[in-house]
Amino acid sequence: MALNLSQKQVVVAELAEVAAKAHSLIAAEYAGITVEKMTEMRKKARETGVYLKVVKNTLAARAVEGTDYECVKDALVGPLLYAFSTEEPGAAGRLIKEFAKGNDKLQAKVVSVGGQLYPASHVEVLASLPTLEQALGMLARVLAEPASMFARAVKAVGEKDGGAEAPAEAQAETA
Repeated sequence: MALNLSQKQVVVAELAEVAAKAHSLIAAEYAGITVEKMTEMRKKARETGVYLKVVKNTLAARAVEGTDYECVKDALVGPLLYAFSTEEPGAAGRLIKEFAKGNDKLQAKVVSVGGQLYPASHVEVLASLPTLEQALGMLARVLAEPASMFARAVKAVGEKDGGAEAPAEAQAETA
């Protein structure tokens, strides 16, 4: 179904708003994917904070103007599915990687993070990024390490001092 000018403007505005706030973008070829798989992917995208949209490349190119994703404009060729990570950078990568395993028709073509364009193979790198919960757990461990090192040092000093006093007391008792 062809969109009229006002409908196109709405799509571009919506996509531009998402692109302005997104952490990463993956554009992937999707031709040949069944409706069931596409519906399943859309459902998983909503659950994981990924904005998934199929739009004409010219509209997507207009939408990313003035955003970190402007660098992808020249790479938008062919029928593409756009996946923007809205909550955490690796979410779109994990989604595309997961669904590409079961469907060889889904192939990443463009990966962009932080205003940089990367080859499609960087989906693996993006997918391997920790989730927000994992990153917070890592941060908590890093922040807790100095305190635990200090506690171990105090305990070691206490054990050393306690061990040195015991023989002196034993010597005093025997004398």
